[in-house]
Amino acid sequence: MAILDRYLHPQMSAQRTIPLVLWPITIMMIFHRSVILGVNGDRTDDFKPVYQAALQFLNRQPVYGENLNTVDPHYLYPPSGTLLMAPMAIIDPERARWLFIALSVIALVASAYLLAKLFGYSARSWVVPVVLFFFFSTETVAHTLIFTNFNSFVLLGMLAFMLLMMRRRDLWAGVPIGLTIAVKPVLLPLLLLPLLNRQWRVLVTAIGIPVILTVVAWPLVVDPKEFITRTMPYLNEARDYYNSSIAGNGAYFGVADWLIILLRVAFLAMAVFALWFLYRYYRRTDELLWLTTSSGVLLVTTFLVGALGQGYYSMLLFPLLMTVFLTGSTMRNWPAWLGVYGCMSFDSFYSVRWEAFGRQLEFNKVTWGWSLLMIAVFCSLLFRYLDMRRAGVTSLDDGAGAGAGADTAVPVPPALSGDGGEGRGAVATVEK
Repeated sequence: MAILDRYLHPQMSAQRTIPLVLWPITIMMIFHRSVILGVNGDRTDDFKPVYQAALQFLNRQPVYGENLNTVDPHYLYPPSGTLLMAPMAIIDPERARWLFIALSVIALVASAYLLAKLFGYSARSWVVPVVLFFFFSTETVAHTLIFTNFNSFVLLGMLAFMLLMMRRRDLWAGVPIGLTIAVKPVLLPLLLLPLLNRQWRVLVTAIGIPVILTVVAWPLVVDPKEFITRTMPYLNEARDYYNSSIAGNGAYFGVADWLIILLRVAFLAMAVFALWFLYRYYRRTDELLWLTTSSGVLLVTTFLVGALGQGYYSMLLFPLLMTVFLTGSTMRNWPAWLGVYGCMSFDSFYSVRWEAFGRQLEFNKVTWGWSLLMIAVFCSLLFRYLDMRRAGVTSLDDGAGAGAGADTAVPVPPALSGDGGEGRGAVATVEK
């Protein structure tokens, strides 16, 4: 009977079953989001002004002279970004857009691989199809492809920066983040992390590359000063459309200025405490958790408190979400994932029956998603700090002293060699 049961009920582990289930579904989702939805496009086309600017650059025409008073997508990249984007205009706009979508998909697949690698999982592990499935089920990835935006390359640059920074390849770590800053400086706040971690050389290439590209591009652009006099002031305005920041959302709904200021200050204060706590208690004991959580805090705060925060920026929070696999993660609570649903869900809340209510839900979901995610991270760290104070453990030395002479569980360094497939979520017992 046992022999018969072996053939009737063959055993298969979850690590083998999950890829068998998710790979075909994920591949079809990638096809659907890129070849169907991406090529179809939608009401917004972020690629059109970029292509037009690249074409004008190659033909020695003004780049920054468009009317910024309309609600159409505008060209907002600096001269360094114009230089890097210029090769797209060599071919016709339709095929250039298709090529850009294809390269974006490749960047997203590479990002999933690097994210798994960062957390110590191999390319063959069950984590890669899970990560890809999650990527392409979100609004942030779907609309990046549909609107044909640069975000995929920003995510790839950020993950390459983190992986190289963890491996202490400091000069190389600055290269990918420097290239993204040259085009779209949304990752600029993350340069605080190598500064705090005493990895000064990262800043050499991270700042040097966009500076060099700007020096090269400046005389090649016909109207570079217009970027400073017209585009930069526009970037610092909190516009009341396609803007999920506190200021942009408040402007759309007519929120009082004093309340907008109060909310911005409150979230900034949460970020300061979270970054301080993470730096003090996690940087030396769990660098991966410190790096990924701190990056999430910096970026969410920038999206909320800054002048412009757009929903598809949320893909840059994927490393923060991935910390759920780690002990000590601030993502192991349901309010955090309710916030993730708000800022990443592809669900639409427009309602035929309750039009006003559905419209408010739709226009607020990203803002409350980011807000709830930030509050959840802040409260997780605050409660830990308060518990530590009650226990009389307020420093790493206190914690080490309390366990002197005993076996102590300490985090294992991340498996960055790529040979392992078990990840980084365990702790090893070592004798002190």
